[in-house]
Amino acid sequence: MKLSALGDIIHTMVVLQFIKENMPNVEIDWVVEESFKSILENSPHIDNILPINLKSLKINKMNIFGQIKLLKKYSQNNYDILIDAQGLLKSSIASKIIGAKKIVGFSKDSIREGLSTLFYDEMVSIGYDKNVIDRNAKIVSSALGIEITKENILNKKPFLYSKVDEAKGVDIIFVVGASKPNKIYPKEKFLEVANGLNELNIEVIWANEDEKLVADFLASSCENVSVCDKMSLDALKSKLQKSALVIGGDTGPTHMAWGLNIPSITIFGNTPEHRNTYITAINKVIKSDSKVNPLKLDKNDFSIRDIEAISVIELAKKLLDF
Repeated sequence: MKLSALGDIIHTMVVLQFIKENMPNVEIDWVVEESFKSILENSPHIDNILPINLKSLKINKMNIFGQIKLLKKYSQNNYDILIDAQGLLKSSIASKIIGAKKIVGFSKDSIREGLSTLFYDEMVSIGYDKNVIDRNAKIVSSALGIEITKENILNKKPFLYSKVDEAKGVDIIFVVGASKPNKIYPKEKFLEVANGLNELNIEVIWANEDEKLVADFLASSCENVSVCDKMSLDALKSKLQKSALVIGGDTGPTHMAWGLNIPSITIFGNTPEHRNTYITAINKVIKSDSKVNPLKLDKNDFSIRDIEAISVIELAKKLLDF
């Protein structure tokens, strides 16, 4: 179980291929928030996607009864092992309602919401400040009695799959949005990057009107920039797969590039680069100078705005051998 969000789901999905390699006959179902289920779709490693909508409770608390009914329906599958890789109270309660012969979660000193451990049969200890991908590999390998190493992950196969076939490829994709304003690289800096890479074709993806305004600004200010149509997550997988480089902040679509084995530059400000991604030969990060405590992120840290565009430009040219 990993309910949300997009980047977190991607950082958990990587383990699936290694589960299937070690346990080819195992059946894997995934409980996920309805809004994120399409990132899991078409995966040959997942047998069933089980959507829920706990987020709806923020709007109407009476929806709790419908969600409990749905979880009890899933409980009829009689699972042998249920792994809560989310580590939140809501995910642990959902795990308990679904039930299994063994429910595995993180230990109290490994998560933010320690009460979650009340609903686990077995707990796995790994520091909350450790890399999230390593954390997911640890809980899954411990629960299933298999070994998933850092070397396995570094040599992973792409694991995001789409039924959409984007006919057109592109040199660079800009990811201009994020869930928090202090995770967003300024549009003026993106423009500097675009101008510095003006011999390459750049497309900007967007998911809401604010991001669309940024995309339009960049396209109107730089001849080599165009704006993507709004697309589904399934179409986005295909779009990213056919790009040569993805540049964006610490957000889901940028992490999708890592899941697709596509070169990427992830720009970090108030979030920890050592925890939130894997750095590889083709997946690089640029971090601001601010010090980050993973246990207490600073909402007032907008240091991502201080990162100079030239550092992004130079790294992009290196990755593209340009």
